Amino acid sequence: MFTASGGEHRRLHSLIGSAFTPSRIEDVQPIIEQITAGLLDELAAIPRGDVVDLRARLAEPLPVAVIGHLFGVPDELRPGLRRTVHTLFGTTTTHAERLAAGEELYGLLRQLVDLHRRTPSDDLTSALIAGRDEYTGSKFSDEELLDTLFLLLGAGHETTVNLLDHAITALLTHPDQLFLVRTGKTSWEHVVEETLRWQAPVPYLPLRYAREDIPLGDVTIHRDETILAAYAAAGRDPAVHDEPDRFDLTRQNRSEHLAFGHGPHYCPGAPLARLEARIALPALFRRFPSLTLTTGELGHLESLFSNGHRHIPAARYPDLD
Repeated sequence: MFTASGGEHRRLHSLIGSAFTPSRIEDVQPIIEQITAGLLDELAAIPRGDVVDLRARLAEPLPVAVIGHLFGVPDELRPGLRRTVHTLFGTTTTHAERLAAGEELYGLLRQLVDLHRRTPSDDLTSALIAGRDEYTGSKFSDEELLDTLFLLLGAGHETTVNLLDHAITALLTHPDQLFLVRTGKTSWEHVVEETLRWQAPVPYLPLRYAREDIPLGDVTIHRDETILAAYAAAGRDPAVHDEPDRFDLTRQNRSEHLAFGHGPHYCPGAPLARLEARIALPALFRRFPSLTLTTGELGHLESLFSNGHRHIPAARYPDLD
């Protein structure tokens, strides 16, 4: 679906829409809360003053655990799922390692599909297997089904990891904005949208081509020319946002961004990513009011497609609680 267009894209999108419904996303809220609480319990067991990497201990494990539940991944396949996802999205992974991880992940997805074909249950994989296009009655082919699971895994993981990453670091480096949300002068929903505008989780998207000539003022993008869509630039457009480089939770047009794309290819994982962030962020800052960034190096992912930090070194201190 990522590279399809026109009628073929509409067919695939319809099949996903019949399975990945708003009600299914709403139903997973208690699971997100449960997974978040478990991860925060693990953080609470770390001695005060010790440095912990919040990207590795919260932002990364939460989305893959949620997707694992949505997909109906059995316990015995979850370690492999976590390992292959970490390898595929790791910025230091070699080409050979990424190819091997991709093959392993497709093997895990085949096992998952075989399991739910034999024993369907109330999960996204079973729903995708059973789904039919409302107009043509067609279903996913085996290849399309595996590719769609792979796409949803990516859409539901990397965007959410980087959204959590940037929201946490933004609040820890902007204490005035953290004060506003802690005192109820703004909302956690505003935190999510301003973070998406300020730091798009996926800053650029390649593999786009003009299907016809597109005039843009004095410039024309000609048919079949390649396009690099700069989602991050849209959120920093000075013609749309005053002082666009400033993280400001009181901004009125914070939702005017393209962090999840636009139009037919709008990210199907967007509602899930937003829900996870709206649950995890307040839970983190309520549980650890003394949370502080340490002097460790954040670093930036060496990636054109993934906008996040290598680490979020933080600690909590007794005298601040």
